[in-house]
Amino acid sequence: MYLDSLIIGPCVHGPTYLPRNITPSEHHCFRFPFSSWSASCKIPSISSRWTCQLCPSSVCYDVLNSFIVKVSRAERQPLNVPLIAPFTIATTRLDSVQNVAIRVELTDGSVGWGEIPTLPPVTIEDQPIALEQALFACAHLKNVPPKPCNELLKEISDLLHPGKFASVRAGMEMAVVDAVCRSVGLPLWQFFGGCSNSITTDITIPICTPKEAGSLAAQYAKRGFHALKLKVGGRGLLADLDMLTSIHMEHPNCQLILDANEGYTPDEALQFLSQLHDIGITPMLLEQPVPRHDWEGLGYVCRMAKKLFGVPIAADESCRSLLDAKHIANSSLADVINIKLAKVGVIGALEVIQFAKSAGLELMIGGMIETRLAMGFAVNLAAGQGCFRFIDLDTPILLAEDPICGGYEADGPVYKLTEALGHGASVHWPDMNQ
Repeated sequence: MYLDSLIIGPCVHGPTYLPRNITPSEHHCFRFPFSSWSASCKIPSISSRWTCQLCPSSVCYDVLNSFIVKVSRAERQPLNVPLIAPFTIATTRLDSVQNVAIRVELTDGSVGWGEIPTLPPVTIEDQPIALEQALFACAHLKNVPPKPCNELLKEISDLLHPGKFASVRAGMEMAVVDAVCRSVGLPLWQFFGGCSNSITTDITIPICTPKEAGSLAAQYAKRGFHALKLKVGGRGLLADLDMLTSIHMEHPNCQLILDANEGYTPDEALQFLSQLHDIGITPMLLEQPVPRHDWEGLGYVCRMAKKLFGVPIAADESCRSLLDAKHIANSSLADVINIKLAKVGVIGALEVIQFAKSAGLELMIGGMIETRLAMGFAVNLAAGQGCFRFIDLDTPILLAEDPICGGYEADGPVYKLTEALGHGASVHWPDMNQ
């Protein structure tokens, strides 16, 4: 049976693959495990055992475990894009995007695209390091014999020193997974579970003057953004309070997420929440209030912020692996985990998602300063999984140019995904054979 003899069947548990002569019922759906899905023949061997698809990741894991990958070409190039305005957070300032684009082509001609974001010191990689490591990974990919996709992705992770070049690993994984989805004829959001084909994002206001922050808030209100994320920390509580007050005056009904990017001490974080409480402002979330390794401080802020002000705490920089997520859950250090592909990669993200849900932690998804290439991959993950309470996938809106062709369609804060295969995006580069 060829792939084009299958259909996507609607179900309360999400889309699933069905032979054309099987009709999905209203409350049940079935899928089959693939035992020999390959890029060269695209012929899945179907078992006669049918199972109910209750997990939105089941199609994803079937493909990862069974699809045989052989890469014929892999390359990387700089991806430089100007910002509309400098982007300042507590730990760094960015004047332009200097990322790396990845292109992977399989032996059947399917092409996948990924992006390596660089944001030192948030990422270990700057652009020269990312280009060097990506060149190394691309050369390796072209020489790897055919093997299941999950084994290839594990090999990439091991090659790039797990935990060291996480952003490079993420970009390589994106490109491989995108190519595989295009080869088997799957939109990426369906690969990740198909829970939805759209998401609604917040938008970020960086550290700036109160006047600039108020002006941005007014602009974003007119464009339909109901959730604003405000960068705070690293410059004094009074400056943060003035900026937030200005935002509240211009967009009084907005939902506020505060992101300190490790910029507070525990006492400063709680003092700031107290000052906001006194003027009647309660943020819906405070993200990474203290330095990454201050586990005791993170737990203290989490307990007291919830007790005194009803504000949940998210771990971002403190959660860079599944081990970190387990430590956070086991020690009750945060209420929410922020998943970023540049921190944990594609496979790592799926692992953290599965664990966080089982541990009762809420989920947020974000990114670095990325184009619609990497951000679009995260959009597909968020829509397909359907489990994120907080969605912060806005940085392409902050760019002065869009070098990406295809991909999701944006209408203010709403991103709509199409039936295009993979994430549907590519890069405007005439010297690349697309």
